[in-house]
Amino acid sequence: MYHRRILPKKSLGQHFLKDAGIARRIAETLSGYHGLPVLEVGPGMGVLTRFLLDEGHDLSVVEIDRESIDYLHRHFPALAGRILADDFLEMDLAALYPGKTFCVIGNYPYHISSQIFFKALDYREQIVCCSGMIQKEMAERLAAGPGSKTYGVISALIQPWYDVEYLFTVGAEVFDPPPKVQSAVIRMTRNSRKTLDCDEQLYRQVVKTSFNQRRKTLRNSMKPLLGKDFPDYALPIFDLRPERLSVEQFMELTRMTDRYLQSSTGGIFP
Repeated sequence: MYHRRILPKKSLGQHFLKDAGIARRIAETLSGYHGLPVLEVGPGMGVLTRFLLDEGHDLSVVEIDRESIDYLHRHFPALAGRILADDFLEMDLAALYPGKTFCVIGNYPYHISSQIFFKALDYREQIVCCSGMIQKEMAERLAAGPGSKTYGVISALIQPWYDVEYLFTVGAEVFDPPPKVQSAVIRMTRNSRKTLDCDEQLYRQVVKTSFNQRRKTLRNSMKPLLGKDFPDYALPIFDLRPERLSVEQFMELTRMTDRYLQSSTGGIFP
């Protein structure tokens, strides 16, 4: 079996998938994208890689672990010239796929999965689909809608640009070593939105500020950004807690914040 050839490294957050059926189902999340290049993040010993190749994808892989890289070179000759020894989080994806749209997939290291999705967000004009396996809690947060206890910063930042599907849950027993948490497979599909109807940088700041005190109403949680003398705290939106706001309401809050900051600080955001 692939997973017994290399000892997983705790420092890299490695939990090698050993269930071929699960790997096949993950590969099938990209079944509608055969005409596009695919980049697999952290292939390890290739249990997912082989199904992506069997599916006929135009596949490249990026791996940071030298032992895994050597294994892939030995066992996957079809990937000659397409095994990238690099850190995905540091890569210039526009240089790798100049002017092209592509997909990202992987059995992602759980301790950096949020960074991986924010990296995808930075390249949202090129990454049309991002799917794979992550910690169940993170998957729930990505897919959660307004009003859910798991709806938070990453939900409100990713969902303006991607439609997120929670596909299925995966138990710990299919990994070597078994993680202490459950896992889940998700798929993020780029939607048709081209721009936000507000300042994007300020939108991020508003979302993060509001969730810093998620149990409080916006009237309290937004004070670090708006100050205590903001004149419109009586508006109904400020009676809400941040997890109640849709993307459209966060954009409304951002426009409101923008107008106030422009008038009170000359356009210099705190």
